[in-house]
Formats: sequence, structure tokens, C-alpha cells
Amino acid sequence: MATHKKLFIPGPVEVSQDTLQATAAPMIGHRDKAYAELHGRVVGKLRKVLYTEGEVFLVTSSATGMMEGVVRNLCAKRTLTCVLGAFSDRWHEIALSNGKEADRLDVEWGKAIKPEMVDASLATGKYDLVTLVHNETSTGVMNPLEAIAQVMRKYPDVMFAVDSVSSMTGVKIEVDRLGLDVCLAGVQKAYGLPPGLTVATVSKRALERAKTVKHRGYYFDFVEMKDYADKSQTPCTPAISLIAGLDCQTDKFLKEGLDARFDRHRRMAERCRGWALERGYALFPEKGYESATLTCIANTKGTDIGKLNGELGKRGFAISDGYGKLKGKTFRIAHMADCQPAELDEVLAVIDQVMEGG
Repeated sequence: MATHKKLFIPGPVEVSQDTLQATAAPMIGHRDKAYAELHGRVVGKLRKVLYTEGEVFLVTSSATGMMEGVVRNLCAKRTLTCVLGAFSDRWHEIALSNGKEADRLDVEWGKAIKPEMVDASLATGKYDLVTLVHNETSTGVMNPLEAIAQVMRKYPDVMFAVDSVSSMTGVKIEVDRLGLDVCLAGVQKAYGLPPGLTVATVSKRALERAKTVKHRGYYFDFVEMKDYADKSQTPCTPAISLIAGLDCQTDKFLKEGLDARFDRHRRMAERCRGWALERGYALFPEKGYESATLTCIANTKGTDIGKLNGELGKRGFAISDGYGKLKGKTFRIAHMADCQPAELDEVLAVIDQVMEGG
């Protein structure tokens, strides 16, 4: 039996050996000049990757922590939470658990949030924050971010925060052009790093809003984060090893070329969807809103996913069962980060072999 299973799950993803080696660099002090240089260098490259001239915070936390930071810093009145799966549902629960007034804009799992839905909700004038999951990892649905951003321009007093956890660096997200007030992602998905660090862009107007909001909390206080970011520092001890790995990864992004990187993800998504349809499965997301970084397949053939994954594990691979209430009803194959088309072809061939009893 293989000792290491090559991960084709939606996170943590497989981490390249050179990146793992970068995370093992000798330790430096987080208040030393060497750290400030590392921090500043990484942020400079991230601005290119995310098409922003604004703030980029490096936060030692899972993305869930920054989701909490968003509602604590930006909601003074009421939040509209766009809910289409498990992780967008989590953002609503986070808002409520922090004592914020919040309403759900719900769609059926597998469906996307449409811009006209957001428009109708915001026309009530009740909200000062909208939270949206760009790529819902539990359902494989990618929301129409561009069209929703257009709607948001009609409501300049409403903050727009986007969880792009499983899409950031896998698809093009032009933060400044889209007018995103916060765009956040954990690095264990399309960034191709071990978990424990979150990248978040924060707009000037979001920082101004934060200054007016009481009880922002301590660990995720945007105002304090900004003060330290100006010195290429973080308020609390950062995950230095992961930031060293991020330095390596961002070099690789820029060397590959951003457009080439996004195109690679698109091609792998098309390949995986085609494979599923050719074998008699259906795609779980509604047509036209499929993710570019993972494929969520409706288990229309009644395949025993647990047994399939057990057999794949013996051969050194892992895919993912459905998430939460979709367990057994769907399965997910991720194709993001440093994954190459040939590697995706390899795991699909092994799945075929297992399904054919080989």
C-alpha cells in the first residue's frame, strides 16, 4: 500500500517538493529586517497576482478567521449573506455568532447566486455588507463575480466581501477593477501550500469603514493590521515558514505567466467535466456556473465513493466524497495549484481502472 496519497481533494492540495523545501528554510525573527524584506517582497508579488494596488494582509489563520474578521470590521448595520452551500452557510453563522444582524439570500445547493437576486435584496436599503463565496467548494459552483460586482456599484455604501478560498490564483480576479472591499483565501488550495495562512486584500474604503465600527476584536482588527502592514509586519507572530513558501509559489506563478496559469486551470476543468460526462455521470452545478478548480460530480450511477476512494488510496491517490449532506450523492476531483494536465489524466486513468475492476 502506498505511504503517501497524492491529493486530488479540494484542499489541502498536493504541495510541490520545491515549495515544501522553501518552507523548511532556517528560521528568522519576525521583527528582524530579514522578515520585513520577505513580507514586502511577497506582498509586492501578490499585488500583481491579484491585480490590486491596495492592501494585502498576510494573516496567520485559516480563511474562516478572516471571514470572522470581515463581519467584525465591516458590518455596522446588517449583513446580507449569499448562501449556496456549506461554506457560504458558515459565513452566515459567523455573522450571527458575532452578534451581527444578518439575513440569508439562499439558493438551492448546486445553483448560483444571480446578480438580480443581489440587486433586489440591496434595493431594500437594509444592508451595509454583502458576503459572497466566489467558488463554493462544497458544490463546485462558481458564482458570476463580474456580474455581481456590476450590481454592487449601484450601492456604494455597501461593503462587498468575497471568499475566494478555492478560486484565488486559479482564476483571474481583478480585485481593484471589480471593486472588491475584501477578497480572501487560505493558501492550502489553489496557492498550493500547506494550510495555516490566509491572503486577504482590503480596500481603502473598507479600512475607513473599520475605523467607525466598534468591537472589531483583537486578532483580526483591520486598523491594527494596516498599521503593521505599513512596516511590512504583522501585529502577531506570522507563519514565517508558510510565507517563505508563498515567496516560492508567487515566483512560480509569475514565471508560468498568470494568463497561462488561469488557462491551465480552465483546460483541466474541461477535461475533468468531459471525463465525468463520458462515463455517464452528471455535473452537480447548474450549467454555465461550474468551478474551474474542482469538479463536483453528481453520483448518478450510485458508485460507492468510500470504496472507490479506498481502492484509490491503495494505489497512492485520493479524491473527495461529497461534502456534508452531499456525501455519497456527489464526489469531487480537484485540479488546482501546481497540478498539471498529465497528473489529472493519471488519476482519471486510475479511477477508470478501479471502476473496471482492475
